[in-house]
Amino acid sequence: MTTYIFVLLFIIIALLIALLLKRPTVDISALREDNARLRERLAERLGALSQNAIELKNISSDIANFKNILMGNKQARGTFGERQLEDLIADVMPPESYEFQSVLETGVRPDCIIRLPYPPGDMIIDSKFPLESYNRLGENKDDGFLRKQFELDVRKHIDAIAEKYIIPGKTAESAMMFIASESIFETLHREFPHTIEYAARKKVFIVSPSTLWAALNTIRAVLSDIKIKRVAGKIKKELDYLLTDLSRLSERAAKVQQHFSLASTDIEQLQTSVGKITPRAEKLRDMDFGED
Repeated sequence: MTTYIFVLLFIIIALLIALLLKRPTVDISALREDNARLRERLAERLGALSQNAIELKNISSDIANFKNILMGNKQARGTFGERQLEDLIADVMPPESYEFQSVLETGVRPDCIIRLPYPPGDMIIDSKFPLESYNRLGENKDDGFLRKQFELDVRKHIDAIAEKYIIPGKTAESAMMFIASESIFETLHREFPHTIEYAARKKVFIVSPSTLWAALNTIRAVLSDIKIKRVAGKIKKELDYLLTDLSRLSERAAKVQQHFSLASTDIEQLQTSVGKITPRAEKLRDMDFGED
């Protein structure tokens, strides 16, 4: 039994010695190269993180400026909304189809006029919005008084648009109220559906950047269709003139042909007369008149 134990220990010691002999030796130079590469990668990562931090700081500054625009004075917000409206319209509509800050016959100056033939007439777009009430409401959405005040302010603005920019016989029967924020537009539809219905009854359509983009593309398609119809009408009118001229030309050609036919008949009759006269003249020439 003891012999078996000694043999087993010997085999275990031999295996351990074999494993130790097979273990690779440590290459110090390779480790140094790996460490150097690792330091380079770490430096690159730190540089990228630093650049990201700078960009994040710039974005934070832009967000702060945007917040200042939205929360600042009314004129700055109005300018921001007008600029966004102008960029959107300029990207979609042809230059001859719109005007900014043009004075109407009534003396009012809308933010934008989409020029359309009457009917339907020019479409007015207003880019103002009672944002003060919305900001106060955002601080306390459960305040019933603030909700009523916000809804009242929006309805007053809708009334002003309908009164100033919907002129029977001069403009379209509807106008647009542009809201530069999709979130405010969504809040109105979700929490104040009666205000949206009120605007529809007043024929004032509330639009956001995305919905205005869709509406402008529809208007552009209508303008293209009107232009095509106008060109087609002009072509049809010119064709009518051409057919009239062709009819007159055909009548005159028939008259000329008739004249030629009469002239040809006259010439044939003249030739017949000449043919009759010539033999008689020859007979007269051959006659003997008794002259010596």
